[in-house]
Amino acid sequence: MGIDVAVSTVAKYMPRRRKPASPTWRAFLENHLEDLVALDFFVVPTATFGVLFGLVVLAHDRRRVVHFNVTAHPTAEWTARQMIEAFPEETAPRFLVRDRDQIYGERFRETVDLLGMEEVVTAARSPWQNLYAERLIGSLRRECLDHVIVLDEVHLLGIVATVQDLRGAGDVGDLPWEVGLRVASFDLNVIHIKHEARLGP
Repeated sequence: MGIDVAVSTVAKYMPRRRKPASPTWRAFLENHLEDLVALDFFVVPTATFGVLFGLVVLAHDRRRVVHFNVTAHPTAEWTARQMIEAFPEETAPRFLVRDRDQIYGERFRETVDLLGMEEVVTAARSPWQNLYAERLIGSLRRECLDHVIVLDEVHLLGIVATVQDLRGAGDVGDLPWEVGLRVASFDLNVIHIKHEARLGP
């Protein structure tokens, strides 16, 4: 018809072919449920205005905590050592889900590779992709850590151990409200014992 039309205009109105849908993230998690563990850090302030970093390694199949540890100075070497402690003697699963934190440096990646695990890195600012670990950490915060003042690394380890004993080996869900009371009691006992040791008989 003698009318000049820009390529962008034609592209705008042309019907677009839909590409076949790729497997979703949820489908990946469901298909590899028994071969997946999740790894995540969380931060806990202390009574002396310090900061502790808790590391959780969680198996997806039973939603169980495989390994937990605490440090005030996380490094790639320390994190790599936690993976070796979590999966000794060829017990490592196929996939490891983690975020893009800089703590997972070269030393960590080499250790994971030696263990025969494949790293699955979540998208930036997408905590929902590591939903089981995030759910556990959120539960720990709501039912425990928001109600107690953590003294040091040993104290935080004791709190998490108490929570695990009370929870049992069930699904990672919200903890019952009694757990917060029991852990708060544990917290007060530790403070009382340290206070007595400092003042003497």
